[in-house]
Amino acid sequence: MGNTDIFDMMANGYDTSERIQIAKIASDAIREYLIDTNSKKAIDFGCGTGLVGMNLLKDFDSILFLDTSQNMIDQIRQKFIEFNIKNADILCFDFEKESLLNLHADYIFMAQVLLHINDVELVLSRLYDALNAGGHLIIVDFDKNEEVVSDIVHNGFNQAELMELMTKIGFKEIQSKNFYTGSKIFMNQDASLFILDSQK
Repeated sequence: MGNTDIFDMMANGYDTSERIQIAKIASDAIREYLIDTNSKKAIDFGCGTGLVGMNLLKDFDSILFLDTSQNMIDQIRQKFIEFNIKNADILCFDFEKESLLNLHADYIFMAQVLLHINDVELVLSRLYDALNAGGHLIIVDFDKNEEVVSDIVHNGFNQAELMELMTKIGFKEIQSKNFYTGSKIFMNQDASLFILDSQK
């Protein structure tokens, strides 16, 4: 995944009050799309320090926290110890480099992760493969924002175009909506977040 080296450097100071607040808003939005998940397994894909997934631990039987940054994963390991978390696991892995054939989940969620991925179609296809039949992929990310100019991230996504790509991959029952607008939350620009729910 893109920008792993940057996230390795940011890991120790990543949990700012702003990031914690946005993660709470994102996890509350994701929770609205969860159906009978107490016995289900989930993957927090591109989890960072686990801010979103930690908020959802009680909603699932278990969550696998997956990220390409070893330093981010180390932060989560410390949280597992500190909060005595038992129904979770961690994995440092890059889906852009290879797929994990033995990895399966009922729900995969990714919050502000897609904008860091170079080959969006490849990764979404591999996540599709990792879902159990009837499983859900839930994406939280920024709307396309022409004010954002960057060499290291996408400048957000057009929801209709993303839904079209996901339909091509095989996802169905795709729905998306905006749920939050904030000041200077995307590369120091005002931006809106959307949530997209899809099913295998």
